[in-house]
Amino acid sequence: MIRHFIDLWDITPEEGWTILESSLAIKNKKNEERPLKGKYFALIFTKPSTRTRVSFEVGIRALGGEVIFLQEESLQLVRGEDLKDTARTLSRYLDCLIVRTDSHEKLKELASHSSIPVINALTDMSHPCQVLSDVFTLYERFGKDIKNKKIAYVGDGNNLCNTWLVGAGLFGLNLFVATPEGYEPSSYYYQAGEDLCKITGGSIYLTPNPVEAVKDADVVYTDVWVSMNQNRTEEKISALKNYQVNRQLLSYAKENVLVMHCLPARKGEEITEEVFEEYADFIFTQAENRVYAQMGLLKFLFTQR
Repeated sequence: MIRHFIDLWDITPEEGWTILESSLAIKNKKNEERPLKGKYFALIFTKPSTRTRVSFEVGIRALGGEVIFLQEESLQLVRGEDLKDTARTLSRYLDCLIVRTDSHEKLKELASHSSIPVINALTDMSHPCQVLSDVFTLYERFGKDIKNKKIAYVGDGNNLCNTWLVGAGLFGLNLFVATPEGYEPSSYYYQAGEDLCKITGGSIYLTPNPVEAVKDADVVYTDVWVSMNQNRTEEKISALKNYQVNRQLLSYAKENVLVMHCLPARKGEEITEEVFEEYADFIFTQAENRVYAQMGLLKFLFTQR
């Protein structure tokens, strides 16, 4: 059976924990398997990328696979070839497609016509590899005690926020989300997270009040206020100005709070440079862990069938 990874709900809670444990073993060099040997992967990217591209290329090669990087603009798609024809062609050449695009619907269409696994490396609605890696970073620090930690997401209700809702449900986490009115996360992803919480015991709380979200938090997470391909408007920046992660806001969190950012950061907007630099080591460990979490995911997808 083909296993796509379009959203976090494409894996079960049990599978999620298995991937985290496998990722930790890989990072600790307790797993030298090369399950991707003889397999070929294509990274198809519409959007610019630093961490996603490099972490996938390094991880795939470390597991024995080969990688081809393709900018979407270099494919016949830009000349009007049907997406389903591209999917059916590439399925005959490759073993997996890893796609970073501006349209979640386009990614789902591609997957529906692919006879090989398709992995979401970011869309306008969802960023499952990032959140899987973020949960892995917290798992590495706290173990399964992450279920007892309060995680606060502060900022725009964007694709990353959507995915954190699902991640909280999948792993049974305690998540508080603070976004301004009019910039809330997707109700569809919220409901998916709530449905999973009923299974795992997690909890999700939405509020427009950033202080309420951050109060006694163990982890505070933020992301850029204006994502790629979004219009930067003064109205949006003004709505988010009270959602900046700064010393004043962090004063409401626990004394030993951890700050996370998926990068790239626009310092001076969603986070001050002072706070960013104070927590930089943990933020860049979070970035490093993209490699190991994605290796754990790839190992799972190609050995569990």
